Amino acid sequence: MAIAVILAAIVWTALQLERRLPAFKALGAALVGILLGMLLSNTGVLPGISPTYEWLASTGVSLAVALILLNVDIASVRSAGPRMFGAFVIGGVATAVGAMVAFLVVGQAVGPEAWKLAGQFTGTYTGGGMNFTALGRALDTSSDLFTAGIAADVALTAVWMAACLIAPLLLGRRAITGKATSSAVSSEGDLAQALSSSLRPLVIADLAALVTIAIGTLWLAGRLAAWVPFLPEVLWLSTIALLLAQIPAIRTLAGGALLGNYLLLLFLAGNGAQSVLANIFRVGPAVFWFAAITIAVHGIGIFGVGRLFGIDAGTLAVASQANVGGPASAVALAGARGYTDRVLPGVAVGLLGYAVGNYSGFLVANLARAWLG
Repeated sequence: MAIAVILAAIVWTALQLERRLPAFKALGAALVGILLGMLLSNTGVLPGISPTYEWLASTGVSLAVALILLNVDIASVRSAGPRMFGAFVIGGVATAVGAMVAFLVVGQAVGPEAWKLAGQFTGTYTGGGMNFTALGRALDTSSDLFTAGIAADVALTAVWMAACLIAPLLLGRRAITGKATSSAVSSEGDLAQALSSSLRPLVIADLAALVTIAIGTLWLAGRLAAWVPFLPEVLWLSTIALLLAQIPAIRTLAGGALLGNYLLLLFLAGNGAQSVLANIFRVGPAVFWFAAITIAVHGIGIFGVGRLFGIDAGTLAVASQANVGGPASAVALAGARGYTDRVLPGVAVGLLGYAVGNYSGFLVANLARAWLG
């Protein structure tokens, strides 16, 4: 509970700084929250591991995704889909190249299982951390290397979220190509406002309905995932929430996006708190550099090649988070930066990452093992 209090205070502080100081407004509350979380964990105020972080990264994020998706009108996001998919593909290819580069540069220092790490980092930076675990089990990675890889991944995922929040500021604001309908523009604007304030007065009946729907969606998604285990729970969660969102009476409930965005801000603060630099030295610098090289090549590839193809920085940032952190990270970045028309496409390519990450991870792992002869 003490950790939860500190995380709540971090979010409140970040929001106050964003509202009152121009410099922090440019950075955004999400990035400020991550940086404050990193500061407090690396100075010993917050621990690097806590059940609070685990809850926020699982149940908390799932509830946030459901609450935000309940506000999404599918008709308002069609124009963003093709560009998001293209950016996601560029990011996935760049990740695979980065993992092979890392294997060639520091693989010898990691040891004889470096080829397994190449596959795992390819998977996790194509569709999120779930793929790291799945590939580690499938490749039978040793427990020490598996633990070291997770520690490096957690630290760098938080750092990369911060980088993706900054990137659109450095590369220029997004420009929507093509023409959107007036209803789509209106819907996007409503959702953007709903993430930071209620469009209508908050009433307890709306909150009661939202809690019932969000928790019910989470429960039903879990049951369906148990019955159909080859489809991930987040896919069921997103599908149910999106179907419900097309019912006007549900989409107009006040406070859903606001509550979802707040949960995401708590999650991001906790994500920053998990980035403890001392862990890097504990697990060994070779594993850290393996992950760092992989994600650096991914970043150079997705932002460099993506910009050459004329894809805006906002879309590239959301797609990169779909690669590195999965659907929840994509939603968090889209919400934090106000890219409301990118929420659904970000979730879609994040789910695709879950599906293809394991395949690309196996491919890169086998290529690396073949290189060893």
